Amino acid sequence: MSGIYLHIPFCKQACYYCNFHFSTSLTQQGAMVKSLLQEITLQKDYLAAEPVHTIYFGGGTPSLLQVDELTALLEHLRATFTVAPNAEITLEANPDDLTIEKLAQLKAAGINRLSIGVQSFHEEDLTWMNRAHNSQQALECIRQAQELGFHNITIDLIYGGPTLTDEGWEQNVKQAIALGVPHLSCYALTVEPGTALDHFIKKKKMAPTDADKAARHFEMLMQWLEDAGYEHYEISNFALPGWHSQHNSSYWQGRSYLGLGPSAHSFNGVSRQWNIANNAQYIKSITAGEVPFEIESLTTTMRFNEYVMTSLRTAAGCNLEWVAEKFGADQSRHLIENSQSFIANGRMEQIGETLRLTKAGRLFADGIAADLFI
Repeated sequence: MSGIYLHIPFCKQACYYCNFHFSTSLTQQGAMVKSLLQEITLQKDYLAAEPVHTIYFGGGTPSLLQVDELTALLEHLRATFTVAPNAEITLEANPDDLTIEKLAQLKAAGINRLSIGVQSFHEEDLTWMNRAHNSQQALECIRQAQELGFHNITIDLIYGGPTLTDEGWEQNVKQAIALGVPHLSCYALTVEPGTALDHFIKKKKMAPTDADKAARHFEMLMQWLEDAGYEHYEISNFALPGWHSQHNSSYWQGRSYLGLGPSAHSFNGVSRQWNIANNAQYIKSITAGEVPFEIESLTTTMRFNEYVMTSLRTAAGCNLEWVAEKFGADQSRHLIENSQSFIANGRMEQIGETLRLTKAGRLFADGIAADLFI
């Protein structure tokens, strides 16, 4: 069971906080799709004939592609790999791209899950982020998608921003719940190096982010969604029962996946590789019949640390029996011994053979995982 990710590196405009690889020039869109089709062929053996259960169009803004381009990519994927008949096929989309006509075409093309970059239902927040859509478009596209039969929908929301009050954050979350959106991915506003936000803060054109506000918003979020029946199955992800993201879950569970397109990452259990993050160089190399990637072989220690990091982000937690089987009894004892201080301060708990974070510990997930690394 494996997944395929396609990186579509184009956006209408640059959001101030974003550090993903993308271009705001669409002049290479046709050449990029042609190269993706070619890379599919070049990478046909990467997954070693494993059945593909998830396909994910990410970016960038995949909803900028024409539907016939998406269809061509999906058809070539099905012709090249063993794609399960009921595969989860996700398209990341911005609200301003999702007209009724486009939604109907996407459904006919085989897209069965939408990941909509809402970020906020408040105009002030969207303007501050430099988003291309407005709050009305955010509401309308969700309702229209549901009317057209898209039931598997997730939306992104960002908290902790300077324009977002506690009341505004509650309105955002309650709006998503009221719309019946079954899955939410919620992220704290972070300042990534090299972004416009990073530049503005350094030039004192914008205020620094408020860590206390972000922590407060996260705690509120957990409570509101728990009350509404959502399962907090990964640090940033919440879903009604039965609506977990199959694709993202495969990352956290250590399954194999193939990444296609510039900057895309692939993982096969023993190594990780990533394509060059340069559109022109990617297209040039693929046209010449070569995939431009770097590769890193994973040592046992690296694989252990990755498992600790990813498993502790999930509600399933870290399985000590599995650790002993895969990495040895010493590593299992290492986790038990080094988790005791976090169990004592209420940030972790051990239930049988499982170590996991408590609600209080989720605020410190990365730091706790790092302290448990070998």
